[in-house]
Amino acid sequence: MPAKTPTRRETAATTADHPSGDPRFKLIDRTLKRFQYQQDALIEVLHTAQEAFGFLEEDLLIYVAHQLKLPLSWVYGVATFYHFFSLKPQGEHSCIICMGTACYVKRAAEIVALLQQEFGIEAGQTTPDGKLSISTARCIGSCGLAPVLVIDGEVVGRETPEGTVARVRALLTAKKPEPVPVEG
Repeated sequence: MPAKTPTRRETAATTADHPSGDPRFKLIDRTLKRFQYQQDALIEVLHTAQEAFGFLEEDLLIYVAHQLKLPLSWVYGVATFYHFFSLKPQGEHSCIICMGTACYVKRAAEIVALLQQEFGIEAGQTTPDGKLSISTARCIGSCGLAPVLVIDGEVVGRETPEGTVARVRALLTAKKPEPVPVEG
């Protein structure tokens, strides 16, 4: 049996999900639908949005607020409260420095200062080439490993300022392996 050709109305309904036509909005829509557009699903929806887009742009926050029937100020407040969410594009690599009490006492501020000096950006910024984002966190919850960093999702403990710079430099200069041609 031949496949049914969609009508113009059906086609318009599927392509008009979002005015931009960006297919990543469908991922957000799936999450919204899974949680039945409940307002208490806001954090889960924001997680999906950030995974799809890499960061939470203003129009993305507006879209989520509209879909969940929440004030934009509420959505923005949640997005800025939680450390995981970012309102700006992030670098290819990230270095998060814990600034909790144990880490601070064990030279975390020196790590931040040396990274800022070495890469010419402040904490909370990304290098102009988009390769590295440096940020701080209130507490990562690994106080026994102080000072603690999270580099590209990997927790690194008992780090020194010099060791951190060396580790980040190595990460930025690491070459990706060339694909091996398959012989046929």
